[in-house]
Amino acid sequence: MNPLENVKVALGSIRDNFLRSLLTLLIIAVGISCLVGMLTAIDGIYYSMNNNFNRMGANSFTVRRANETIKSSKRKKVSENILFDQATEYKDKFHYAGAVVSINTWCTGSAEAKYRDKKTNPTTRLVGIDENYFTTSSYEMKEGRNFSINEISSGNNKAIIGKDIVKDLFGGKDKKAIGQVILVDNNRYKVIGTLAQKGSSSGGSNDRRIFIPLLNAKKIYGYPTKHYEITTSIKNPVAIDDAVSSAIGRMRVVRNLTASEANDFTIRKSDGILSQLKEMTSSLRIGTIVIAGLTLLGAAIGLMNIMLVTVTERTKEIGVRKALGATSENILFQFMIEAIVICIIGGLVGIAFGILLGLGVTKLIDGVFVVPWDWMLLGIIVCVVVGLASGLYPALKASRMDPIESLRYE
Repeated sequence: MNPLENVKVALGSIRDNFLRSLLTLLIIAVGISCLVGMLTAIDGIYYSMNNNFNRMGANSFTVRRANETIKSSKRKKVSENILFDQATEYKDKFHYAGAVVSINTWCTGSAEAKYRDKKTNPTTRLVGIDENYFTTSSYEMKEGRNFSINEISSGNNKAIIGKDIVKDLFGGKDKKAIGQVILVDNNRYKVIGTLAQKGSSSGGSNDRRIFIPLLNAKKIYGYPTKHYEITTSIKNPVAIDDAVSSAIGRMRVVRNLTASEANDFTIRKSDGILSQLKEMTSSLRIGTIVIAGLTLLGAAIGLMNIMLVTVTERTKEIGVRKALGATSENILFQFMIEAIVICIIGGLVGIAFGILLGLGVTKLIDGVFVVPWDWMLLGIIVCVVVGLASGLYPALKASRMDPIESLRYE
């Protein structure tokens, strides 16, 4: 009997024992639905949050001076600030594929902004930035535009303001703010852009900030030893460790460190939350596989029971087949095929429902749906394994039956 004929016989057996086969098929379908559906949903959640974290700077790292005392083989020294010339040298000479470098410096956290008869509380934060800052940070432009390279290099009195500043001075109307002149610590600045709302962080409100060109900040708020912070963003978050290694080498050259001296700067990666997310999703995947495995174990037991009953009911049929020349291997293969066919049909139904479940969950949370080719393949493999495991013993039992005793069976 060729494999195709075995499949036809298996389908006929499933039709003859429709109710029992259907119940087992549904149990398998539920297990595969849980497996494929939840893994698809987890992937959708992960990819969605990964994109969000990338926009929040999870694909970037920051270079700062070290806060602690630096030890070397010869002496101890306190880490010095990263100076303007050092920051610009790093920016000019750090060449890594797809990397964008920005420089910023803290001006004051107690500025007061005024527009006509309106003013903010004296808690406005003023930050000097370059043209790449909004590319490497999580801020998004709402109205207007970013600083041009000419405005950065010439130190023009231009400003980009946060959402809270727009509310205080312009009644929350972003378009109204564009082109207006505000007074910040008695310095006049023309507003060329407004930012979308970002919310608060551990450093306070991110919306109560005013950004000015870097050289303007250096001219007004600078001093010889003022600290400048460097942020580097790369396109591929997976390559961030390699980029950090390159950055360390470049920064050691910029800081004129010898081989015996430790780094007098620190690099802080922004992918901590993303790493935690990976760990969480890995745990969720393991939990999903365990739950689906238990469900499939129940399905395998049910399928084995059906196959044993089928073998008993078809004892005379087995005797006839052997009497007509079927070998034990033919009988073994036939019953194994039946078990696998039931599992694969249940698996296909489960995969279809699993994809719909995953799609529904990702749409519900406004996530990113990814076609789960890997999980679909895993589902089929699991079905074949379950079919083999649950059909092996009944098939062996059928193949070992004595044809004479089988023909006598009533």
